[in-house]
Amino acid sequence: MKEEIIIAGFGGQGVLSMGKILAYAALMNDLEVTWMPAYGPEQRGGTANVTVILSDTPVSSPVLDSYDVAVVLNQQSLDKFEDKIKPGGMLIYDSYGIHRAPHRKDITVHEVKAMDASLEMGNVKIYNMIVLGALLGLRDLVPMDAVIRGLKKTLPERHHHLIPLNQEAIAKGKSLVSR
Repeated sequence: MKEEIIIAGFGGQGVLSMGKILAYAALMNDLEVTWMPAYGPEQRGGTANVTVILSDTPVSSPVLDSYDVAVVLNQQSLDKFEDKIKPGGMLIYDSYGIHRAPHRKDITVHEVKAMDASLEMGNVKIYNMIVLGALLGLRDLVPMDAVIRGLKKTLPERHHHLIPLNQEAIAKGKSLVSR
C-alpha cells in the first residue's frame, strides 16, 4: 500500500494541520510516512499545501510530481494540482470558493460541501476536520482510533477538550461522501 496525497488551499483553512494529523495517525498505525509542507510567507490568506505519503514500505523521497489523491480547497490549488493527479486517481474538493469545476475525465472526482457542513454544525473552525473525514471516508488510510491519537499528538493539551467536536466533524465528513 502506498498513497501519495496533496492537500492544498489557503493558509488558515487547516491544510497543514490535516496533513499533520493524517501523518501522525499513520505513524501510530506503523506506516512509513513523509509530511512535507509548502507555504508562502503569509500566515493566513496565502496558499499552502502539504504532501503526505503513507506506505507500508520505506519512502525514498518526499518530493512528488504526481499524486494518487488531491484534496483542493481553493481555485488556485485546483488550477495547480488537477493535472498532477495520476490517471485513475482521486480529486476531492469543496466548491466553496471555486469558480471552475474540475475538468478531468480520467480520475474520480468528489465534491464535498464541507463549508456548508461546518456552518450547519455552527463552527467554521472544524472545516478541515470535515474535509479530512471525507478523505478518510473515501480511502481506508488509517483507522479512526489512530486519527484520534493523531489529534491528541498535534493539538496542544489545552485544546484536548475539542477532540470530541473534531471527532464529530470527521464523522460528518465521512457521511458526506460515498464510495
